[in-house]
Amino acid sequence: MDFQREAFVNRRTFFGTAISGAALSGAADAEDTSHLPRPTETRKGDMLYRSFGKTGETVSAIGVGGSHIGQISSDDLATRIIRTAVDRGVNFMDNSWDYNNGDGQGEVKMGKALRDGYRQKVFLMTKVDGRTKEAAAKQIDESLHRLQTDHVELLQFHEVIRMEDPDRFFAPGGALEAFLDARKAGKTRFIGFTGHKDPAIHLRMLTMAKEKGFHFDAVLFPSNVMDWSFRSFVHQVMPVALEEGIAVQTMKPMGGKFILESKMVTPAECLQYALSQPASVVIHGMDKMEYLEESLAVVKNFKPLTHEQISALAGKAAQAAATGKYELFKTTNHFDSTAKNPSWLG
Repeated sequence: MDFQREAFVNRRTFFGTAISGAALSGAADAEDTSHLPRPTETRKGDMLYRSFGKTGETVSAIGVGGSHIGQISSDDLATRIIRTAVDRGVNFMDNSWDYNNGDGQGEVKMGKALRDGYRQKVFLMTKVDGRTKEAAAKQIDESLHRLQTDHVELLQFHEVIRMEDPDRFFAPGGALEAFLDARKAGKTRFIGFTGHKDPAIHLRMLTMAKEKGFHFDAVLFPSNVMDWSFRSFVHQVMPVALEEGIAVQTMKPMGGKFILESKMVTPAECLQYALSQPASVVIHGMDKMEYLEESLAVVKNFKPLTHEQISALAGKAAQAAATGKYELFKTTNHFDSTAKNPSWLG
């Protein structure tokens, strides 16, 4: 069943009634995040834009996920989705060379789509896995080649999913040295890190950065209705990042479809929830034109949910969330590219 298509058809019902009545009776008892510092918001036409940490940049509230772009069999369709998104106001592009078993197609297809003047219209981000300076530097250059550009706006240290990953990043001869060289050479403007496994690992990375006198420009982690109740990045990592002026990017609003398979929430509810958190951008996979159109409609009609409404949604999903069954990126290696391919770490 195509959960995404089915549920978006009924999104108007969600905006009016889905978070009232019985849903409120199951509200999750969790900390209110409405007091956290929020990005500055502006709206231009149908698109919502938010400030990006301390960088001085402004990005669209929704971003195009490179993994799903890489899964599209047709280059023409991938180009049409990306260019339509940009033409409609989306300027944040996510990628990594290691998606889809390291075939690099997300970057290749995005590189082709950003020809003909589109590259200048976007905030382009990609990620590398190399834990050593040598491995990271090689992957950076290979990614730029596939993306057909001489730089990305944001370069991120990918899959910080092990407690020792921060040590390797900051070690002598570690990846940070390659990132700093890339920034000095104009290959990137900003540096961040990503991960989806456990908030404790993210917090260790942020603590170590502070101890080393290094400031990350951005951080990426999951945010969805089940994360609210289970091993929560929103409750544990987001406050720290925002207080330090680090731009927050979130991903997996639908958990790679698994959260939808729980039948606890609809796609529209998932996006409403994620957009209501104080993140600069929500990265979302859109591999069909209809998914892009439906996502753009949510942004067009977006009004932040109240804490009570957020708690209602989280409450509906709380029982399903309790064991992490639907957040496979936290509890299994299903999404762990580097666990399946340790040689990528260098």
